[in-house]
Amino acid sequence: MIGLISATAAGAAARDRLAAAWPDRTRVYEGAVGDAVRAAFAECGQLVCFLATGAVVRLVAPLLTDKGSDPGVVCVDESGRFAVSLVGGHGGGANDLAREVGEVLGASPVVTTATDSAGVPGLDTLGLPVEGAVPAVSRALLDGEPVALDAEVPWPLPPLPVAPRGAYRIRLTDRVVDLSEREVVLRPPSLVVGVGASRNAPVDEVLGLVESTLREAGLSPRSIAELATVDAKADEPGIVAAAERLGVPLVTHPAEELARVAVPNPSDAPLAAVGTPSVAEASALVSGGELLVSKRKSAMVTCAVARRPGRGRLAVVGLGPGARDLLTPRAAAELRRASVLVGLDQYVAQIRDLLRPGTRVLESGLGAEEERARTAVDEARRGHAVALIGSGDAGVYAMASPALAEAGDDIDVVGVPGVTAALAAGAVLGAPLGHDHVSISLSDLHTPWEVIERRVRAAAEADIVVTFYNPRSRGRDWQLPRALRILAGHRSPGTPVGVVRNASRADESSRLTTLAALDPATVDMMTVVTVGNTATRQIAGRMVTPRGYRWQEETR
Repeated sequence: MIGLISATAAGAAARDRLAAAWPDRTRVYEGAVGDAVRAAFAECGQLVCFLATGAVVRLVAPLLTDKGSDPGVVCVDESGRFAVSLVGGHGGGANDLAREVGEVLGASPVVTTATDSAGVPGLDTLGLPVEGAVPAVSRALLDGEPVALDAEVPWPLPPLPVAPRGAYRIRLTDRVVDLSEREVVLRPPSLVVGVGASRNAPVDEVLGLVESTLREAGLSPRSIAELATVDAKADEPGIVAAAERLGVPLVTHPAEELARVAVPNPSDAPLAAVGTPSVAEASALVSGGELLVSKRKSAMVTCAVARRPGRGRLAVVGLGPGARDLLTPRAAAELRRASVLVGLDQYVAQIRDLLRPGTRVLESGLGAEEERARTAVDEARRGHAVALIGSGDAGVYAMASPALAEAGDDIDVVGVPGVTAALAAGAVLGAPLGHDHVSISLSDLHTPWEVIERRVRAAAEADIVVTFYNPRSRGRDWQLPRALRILAGHRSPGTPVGVVRNASRADESSRLTTLAALDPATVDMMTVVTVGNTATRQIAGRMVTPRGYRWQEETR
């Protein structure tokens, strides 16, 4: 919950705007400002104070205890021009909150955390437990000193400006290691601890066996991803309490599923008791991975540990039609998160300035779509965080289809929608897509012309607004005239047609014409052509298709 505190009428107005935008995330604190700040600090995970920073500093200073647990605090000035991340930039999420507040209120976010200012992710913001010389290694990253990354476990980290060798080192491992004063260790959640227990096994015995098993194997309890067991033990008090104390989820599996897992130490006892010859080892292995520690026993508990493979992450990102302000915040966030970027060279050039230092860029020219898709999937399978970019929406005549045809269930895939060329062109023209509409690519490089023509004819007969992608190129100059003739067989010569070139870009151009007057020679591959249906009109220089089947004045 985000606590909102204000002292003046102007502050209260901005406060209420934020509360209205985030009704489920915010709580307004009234009354004396000091009391309100103290109450919100104790009760909320974050605070937005519509007060002077100096006043907030004096109020929260006595309340601060630890950067890992203190709430994030953002200050907004009286005129609403700035949202200042004051306390808890990383641990309390104040840096991100300042940016969000800025978007809602039109304020400029002020973030002074060194890593954020330099575009380098903080080691304490990667979502993994971190140990060791965090300040020293962070300072080395900021100063451009060589920092090596030693990843024993592949994991989809965001980009880090690391070198093959260096005096400073980041170690990514689930093992217990001795660290020097120039090293940090990141703990990936890579360990699955399988647990079996007799009825009413005490929690201390469950925890004791888990902890001693990890300790003897040299494994860190901070890398436990989950405790796993058979469904029959889902409510076993000792196992449930052990998971709660460790702060990890308890995951259960059906006995018949565990019975199919090959294990080194099957036993008749669990087979008779719960229907599977293995609980601990099978539960640790059922999701895949390698068995690091085979079954260990105490009087009433069994335990085994497996390392699950790190799952790579592929984000398929639509960049929109070209204008930076039509690139969505989610797309920008995925670009910053990716350690590997794959894309067409001209699209990479559009967003290169958004990439964080250390991002590995794999770019190629026109005509290599399938190769780019395979490259992106292969990089994700190696455990990287990958962004595969395309213009418009990546799922529309772009990279999502070939990428998802290559990707299996061994990687995580995230789709990030973008503004399509048809939508961008429609906004320029007016409202041509106000009713049913279809997009058809006239490129026969991937689709036989017979199929394209059949689709154009179906759209013509169905009286649907049509947007043509890839309408005409130097080597394909007859397809657009042919498609227009098909439409002309079902629509009047005066049917409005919108032609938009480079929608949303600096050299954007557009014009309205008619089905009879359109000259195909004026169209190229950077152009989108939208042909109206029988109800589409030109009104005040704009192309408009009614929301209903008829114009309202025609039905009165």
